[in-house]
Amino acid sequence: MASRKAFEIGIQDNLIFYVCLAYSLLVGVLVPGFFSAANFWNILFNLLPLLIVALGQMVVMLTAGIDLSVTSTIAVSSLVGAYTMSSDSALPLSPGAGVLLGIMFMLVCGASIGVVNGLAVTRLGMPAFMVTLTTMIFFSGLAVWSTASQNIYNLPEFFVDITYQSFLGVPIPLLIALVVVASVSFLLNRTVPGQWLYATGLNPTAAFISGVDTARTRLLAYVISGLGAAVAAVLYMARLETGSPVLGQHILLDVVGAVVIGGTSLFGGKGKVKWTVYGALFIILLDNSLNLMGLSYFLIMLVKGGIILAAAVVYRVQRTSFKKA
Repeated sequence: MASRKAFEIGIQDNLIFYVCLAYSLLVGVLVPGFFSAANFWNILFNLLPLLIVALGQMVVMLTAGIDLSVTSTIAVSSLVGAYTMSSDSALPLSPGAGVLLGIMFMLVCGASIGVVNGLAVTRLGMPAFMVTLTTMIFFSGLAVWSTASQNIYNLPEFFVDITYQSFLGVPIPLLIALVVVASVSFLLNRTVPGQWLYATGLNPTAAFISGVDTARTRLLAYVISGLGAAVAAVLYMARLETGSPVLGQHILLDVVGAVVIGGTSLFGGKGKVKWTVYGALFIILLDNSLNLMGLSYFLIMLVKGGIILAAAVVYRVQRTSFKKA
């Protein structure tokens, strides 16, 4: 009886992974080229930056918040980094120094936007949705205005090669993503602040009474989200070989969808790193297969939006049923 219950728990815990597996097998039969090596690498390199952003979003959602500004954070961070390391820049830096300094500035930029969001939510008591929607609009406009809608090119070859180089046989983008996954997993499962993130989302009042600094915990969540967006910007920028004021503009639905489909609660306090990995993988598989089928962008968005809405409804029904039980 106990083994059967453990089996059922294991199935439920990894349900989205099995859905990804079944979907891949189905699409592989119906869509030519899905199982090709070229498509495998395309799926992988599209998955990695999305996963990194989604992990940051998951941390925020654990506190019952949301960060809509991740796309503008990606854009602004890419411009800061590209300007610093581009050969067209007036900064007298060697390519190596420019890349290191540029990446550092990108991380600082992402963390700073996270601080702005976190302080507005925790100190001013503003709704997370409104705060991050406002910062998304502001920083998106700032990115476009500051560059006159022009991309920044001529990035050092040393930086662009990040996409194609390996370390100990592991592609560098994959290595970066693994470090992020391991870091977030360690934070949530092995540290006190990680437990505070869950407690803050489950019941902020009870957590505060128990001694949890809920304000700092929520601030930490937004900083992590900003850092995740900045790291993703590094991968996007290296692959596209440019800094762009609209970089990442169309991935917000994918980011939120990956977290929600993965099983993280919209009401806080519930979520796992591996669930977000599965959710991001499903979104990428869905997007990739629909593109291979030759569907239009708008139809793809319609399908993804419908799936995300269905997932949100399921979690809402589950929550309501739990309260009534």
